[in-house]
Order: sequence, then structure tokens, then C-alpha cells
Amino acid sequence: MLVPTAAVLTALSLAVPPPFPPARIAHNKVVSADPADFTPHVLDGIVNAIALVGRTVVVGGSFGEVRDAGRRGPVLDRPNLFAFDLVSGRVLPGFAPRVNGPVHALAPGPDGTVYVGGSFTSAGGGGPALARLRVPDGAALAGFRPRVSGGGVQALAIHRTGLYAGGDFTRVGRTSRTALARLDPVTGAPDPGFTITPGAPVSGRPKVLALAAAGSRLAVDGAFTTLDGLSRPQLGLIDIGRPAASVAPWRTEAYKPACNDRFPTYVRGLDFSPRGDYFVVVTTGGYGGPAKLCDTAARFETFSRGDTIKPTWVNHTGGDSLYSVAVTGAAIYVGGHQRWLDNPRGHNDAGPGAVARPGIGAIHPVSGKALRWNPTRDRGIGVKAFLPHPRGLLVGSDTTRLGREYHARVGMFPLS
Repeated sequence: MLVPTAAVLTALSLAVPPPFPPARIAHNKVVSADPADFTPHVLDGIVNAIALVGRTVVVGGSFGEVRDAGRRGPVLDRPNLFAFDLVSGRVLPGFAPRVNGPVHALAPGPDGTVYVGGSFTSAGGGGPALARLRVPDGAALAGFRPRVSGGGVQALAIHRTGLYAGGDFTRVGRTSRTALARLDPVTGAPDPGFTITPGAPVSGRPKVLALAAAGSRLAVDGAFTTLDGLSRPQLGLIDIGRPAASVAPWRTEAYKPACNDRFPTYVRGLDFSPRGDYFVVVTTGGYGGPAKLCDTAARFETFSRGDTIKPTWVNHTGGDSLYSVAVTGAAIYVGGHQRWLDNPRGHNDAGPGAVARPGIGAIHPVSGKALRWNPTRDRGIGVKAFLPHPRGLLVGSDTTRLGREYHARVGMFPLS
């Protein structure tokens, strides 16, 4: 078990406030496989999202109780949202907003605030579905009033051009916005220069499941096959480098083939590289064979051109879902309830060349092959949240063992 060294504590405690929006995190090496010893425990439910505001870690999901590291401290009531100090690991007593439904997405805000998205009607007095809270006391900022309706918020991304929200909502305030919107970060008003509309889902209604922004591009995946009427099956890029956003001339049919009937939409997490020149998408879907992207991680080049962009590489689990991904430059971390990576010929078993990576793993950015990093995790439903930061990698899930130690639903792998 690792504890923060004096040098780490000093560097973190004396760090100047980060720029806003925060820069994408790059690591020069793979994080340790030995989790830090000081992170708190979430005692029930599942963690869906993590954000870092200064040195405060905000954690959201569907849970009710938390406790400081160790198993002897008091159990604290924290419905669906809490915060802890990145240096000490102590749960912050002042941040205890009442959130009456699951939190699915978090993003750091300016001036010591955090954006909270989910399936709730109230969060710290703000909402529904989206609120901006002060980190010191958990109170909602009254001036931020997006008034999201018709559904919830599943994903958030903060960028210099605004706050991007995705989900299955139909309106923001009095403005029609189907599943995707760009908002004023201060007021929450929908941006009239952003009207990109996901459409034509294979079942149900349009829904955005994941967002990531880097440079002039916003990556979007979810339950849709078109963006503004242009063919973009389950995945597309949007040019946000100009005041009026537009669908980028980038298209792939990699996610057009169907997987298992239970998963008409099977894309899940995505993340850009630190420079924004490539991104990685992870999926569920059930076994689909080596020719399909069911239960895979796949790398795509952001500025590739051509009629149909193909992935640079694909890593197959052989029949197990991946839900989350984090790209740091040194590694691509993937999490779900997978048993293996490097398993294109596996069919719910270990095929030729498969390597065991239960619940969490890391992939080489260039080769697309599993790295030796193998801390293990109780598989459960899976990892739903990664957050790289300058000193390591935060992980949120639904199980209690990470790196062969007790770390209930929240843990951190430090850079050592």
C-alpha cells in the first residue's frame, strides 16, 4: 500500500490554481499497480463520475454512505455525491449537498465550482438534471439555471467554447435541444451557435452516452446513427473551433454492424489523447467475433480523412464489456468487467494470445496491445469512471477490491 510522500504532499499543497478550463493530463509513465492507501470508501451502490477541482476530488454516482480510509471511522450520509481532499484523502465535511437521484456526470467549473449532471430533480438546491455547486459548501449557484427537461444528463465536457452536455433530454430552458447542447458556463443558457442534433437511433430515442473535447473537436457517442442528418453511426466528431459548430468531415462505419440484440447501442466511454490527435472508444455488446467492435477498445485518428475511417487498432476482450477509458499518452487505461485483453479469438474464454486483465487494464497507445500493468479489480459491473491527474489515476466502480486491497468503489493509482 502506498501513502503520499512528503514531496508529493508539498507539490500538491503548494500548487498554484490550475488554468480553466483545465489542460488535458499527460503522463510520462504508467501509474503504479499499488493503490494509494488514503482514499475514502463508498459503502454501497456505484461510482459513475469523478472530477477534480483544485485539490478537491468530487465523486458522483448512485450511493448513500461513505467513510474515510480504514474501517473504523464514522459512516457519513452522502446521497449520490461527496468530496474528499486529494492530499489527505479525508472526506470534506462542508460538501454534503442533498441529491435526490443518480449522478452520471461531473465537470470542474470556474471559481471553485463543479457541474453535476444526472437523473435528479434537485442537487444542492439546483437542477433538475444539471446544477453548478460551490465546492466549499455544496450550495447551488442561483445564477446557473439551464432548466434541462425531457430527460437526464449522461455526460459533460468543459471546453474554452462552453459547457457541453449530453443525455436524453429534449429541452434546455425554452429551447429545443435533443440529447446534446452547448451551454453558457455561467448562466446555463443554451448557445444558439450550437444546434447539432443526434437522430435516427436504431431503437428508443436519441441519447448521448459520452463526450470528450480537445482542441477544435468534440467527440460524441451514443444512441444515434446521424448527426444533423449526416450518417454517423453511434460515433461522430463535431468542429467546435468556430462560433457556429458543425459536424466534422470525419465518418466511420465501424459501429454500424449490430452486436447482441440486447445492445442495439453498444458504444460507451471515449477519451482524447493529451494532444487531441487521437481518441479511444470502448464498447459493450456481447461477443461479435474478431471482425466487429463489440466488447473492444479502438483507437481512431482525430484528423483522418476518407470516406470511411477505420480504427488504427482494436483490442478485443473476447466477450466482456468495457465502460470507461482514460488516455494519458503513456497508456490507455480501460475498465469494465473484462477478464482478458488481446483476445480477438476468445468467445467468453481465453483465445490464442489472450492475457488476463480482470476488471482493469492498460493498453500501449501505438501497438494496441496490453501492457504488463495488471493490478486486478473485482469485476462486478465494471469501472464507470477514470480521472487522470498530475499525480496519478483515480478510479470509480461498484466493487471493493482494487489492486488486491480493500478500496471500496474509489481508489487511486499514483505515479511513482
